[in-house]
Amino acid sequence: MKILFISPSAGDSYYCGNCFRDALQAKALIRAGHDVTVVPLYLPMMYATEGVPIFFPAVSYYLEEAMFKKGNMPAWLYRFASSKLFLGLAASLSGTTSAEGMEAMTMSMITGADGAFRKNLSEMISWIKEDGIPDIIHLSSTLLIGIAAPVKEALGVPVVCSVQDEEVWIDSLKGEWSSIAWEAIREHASSVDAFVTCSEYYRKVAADKMNGLSPAVIYPGTDIERYSSDTLPSEPTIGFFYRMNDLDGLDILAKAFVILKEKGSIENLKLRIGGGFTGSDKKFLSKVLSILKPFTDDVILEEDYSPAAHHKFYRNITVLSVPLRFNEGVGLYVCEAFAAGRPVVEPERGSFPETVSDGGILYKDESPEGLAAALERILSDKELYESRRANAIRLAKERYSFPVLAGKLEEVYRKQLSTK
Repeated sequence: MKILFISPSAGDSYYCGNCFRDALQAKALIRAGHDVTVVPLYLPMMYATEGVPIFFPAVSYYLEEAMFKKGNMPAWLYRFASSKLFLGLAASLSGTTSAEGMEAMTMSMITGADGAFRKNLSEMISWIKEDGIPDIIHLSSTLLIGIAAPVKEALGVPVVCSVQDEEVWIDSLKGEWSSIAWEAIREHASSVDAFVTCSEYYRKVAADKMNGLSPAVIYPGTDIERYSSDTLPSEPTIGFFYRMNDLDGLDILAKAFVILKEKGSIENLKLRIGGGFTGSDKKFLSKVLSILKPFTDDVILEEDYSPAAHHKFYRNITVLSVPLRFNEGVGLYVCEAFAAGRPVVEPERGSFPETVSDGGILYKDESPEGLAAALERILSDKELYESRRANAIRLAKERYSFPVLAGKLEEVYRKQLSTK
């Protein structure tokens, strides 16, 4: 099959779950023998297929939505605002990762109702026709659902759409924009041939937000061979690998680590932090480093985020913990940790009870003290650790592998092609 993924990019400056999920899906399908193209929107993306242009470039599209809604932005200004310089600057700004001030762009992508959207989409459709019309188009999320109807009409191919964690963005829109956005998504849902989601937990969220929608559940998959490691680090090391911000709970883990160090029950304990950050996260990160200051020598901070080097991080930790403050549809870092044979310690919320299963331990007390107790439990009980590690490896093979992921996606795609 020839498959085209349309995926928004956050600019490769931090661990973006949706960007990485799309990349994993594409890689799994390529490994299974399919012809896959990843088309980036907004900002540069390492995971995009080489040679594919960036459509709806962030800076120019923002300006179009603010001042040229009819799609009549001067060509020279469009070229200038779409240059590598401006896109690089946009990737470093908080506005590219926050819904604040992005209400117009968000609604434009959901409804497809203005000239600026139609102009940019026309450019993308023309490129797709030149590159070769695919058998299936897969949209990264319902935040792009306005693309569905026009591409189906222009290209005559089925459209599949992922549903995952949209509410984190939509529910943070100002005023009445959140309810307006959800209503618009519900109105445009009929333009999509099939929806897929990442967990049973998020299928229930989608049903609640989208009037009973029941998407197919397809868990993420990883390249297990790339991650697999039989060797643990010589010193017990707790890992955090996600965007370094308040929402993802890095400060909770920092305080838990200090509690464990002061208690001294885990000898030579280390903390490794990775996953990157944006300009708006720097103040928060300074706060975290201040918390960790008494034990700076035992903390490894990987400031430079490399999307291509995920596997190296997991090989250098003993256990992973990302103590989120919100309910996530799925934690890709859980799947990656399992692929490396590393158990996880996560709060008992969102999709964690389902996705972690017996590959780690869950805790109810979400305070630093509660997390510290859970980490101490798994790191001080060798039998417990080894059993959870064995389960993590099993789950990676049975549930979170490339062959399983590709097979599930193929099943959805073939069903749509058979009814075309």
